[in-house]
Amino acid sequence: MHTFPVVSSIISPNHLAQFVQDAYGLNTSITCKLLKAGVNHSYLINDQDRQKYIFRVYSFGWRTRLEIEEELRLLDLLKNNQIPASYALPDTSGIYIQEIHAPEGMRYGVLFTYADGEKLLNFPANIHYSIGRTMAEIHRLTEHLPLERTTYTAELMLQRSVEQIKNFLPANSDEMQWMLSAREELIKLWAGANDSQLRKGAVHMDIWFDNMNITADGKVTLFDFDFCGNGWLCLDIAYYILQLYSTEKVEEERNEKLNSFLAGYESISPINAEERRLIPMLGVSMYIFYLGVQCERFENWSNVFLNETHLKRFINLLVKKYFDDHVITS
Repeated sequence: MHTFPVVSSIISPNHLAQFVQDAYGLNTSITCKLLKAGVNHSYLINDQDRQKYIFRVYSFGWRTRLEIEEELRLLDLLKNNQIPASYALPDTSGIYIQEIHAPEGMRYGVLFTYADGEKLLNFPANIHYSIGRTMAEIHRLTEHLPLERTTYTAELMLQRSVEQIKNFLPANSDEMQWMLSAREELIKLWAGANDSQLRKGAVHMDIWFDNMNITADGKVTLFDFDFCGNGWLCLDIAYYILQLYSTEKVEEERNEKLNSFLAGYESISPINAEERRLIPMLGVSMYIFYLGVQCERFENWSNVFLNETHLKRFINLLVKKYFDDHVITS
């Protein structure tokens, strides 16, 4: 019988429970449950003392050990400055990154603190204010901080992403033709940016409702810094605003929450005119970038989720609409 190689596997939660228990010296009878299987796999760990943890298993070939070390270095900086973010925990030997010998090859695993609360799609304006403050506090710490990770440029976010999307959309489709045209307009806007006016440093790149938990009394904890890297700090602002337009459909409520977020941010750091000018086009760039990631990591997503129909709907209903409503082209 021929044994075929594996592209992407899901580690057994039962076996992972024993592994985590032994490595981290946790109480006996811990439970392990798969929460999400995407680019990375997230498992919920519970022990006898009702302590919760998240164990992340990085996909094969997704992040190098150095890239993960840099992510954890950033989280340690935030922890030491009382920023409410989930951070990594060492095992009994002081090791933070576990090596997991999966069928497809070596994968890495990290145990993180659990963020109290729950994910909320919609929440009050005062919480958006708090998130704005937290984002600005992070940026105050990470401005000029270099990470040995990717730098987010137009080449990475637009050129490479559209090449990935081409594998899933017909070249003659209206959506791909629009995507190619929009890419050229966005590249011009990137090239025309006044770089000297843009704050730079380490960015999260993925701050939205799915990567934060909110407690009943309104405390917010951020997590999932997997896409952190180097770039203009306003990329984080652009992505958060983009998500507000996606989740808040009532214009009056959305504007109230948007203004509250911006007020929270500027209570710590001002957003200058050039950053504000670029926010809409950076938001569209983020849409295209993440579509490219989904296509690049096709093996980590189901065919039902990522197909031509999904991409066409996403481009027409979200990307193109946001571009038409907010991006001012030459």
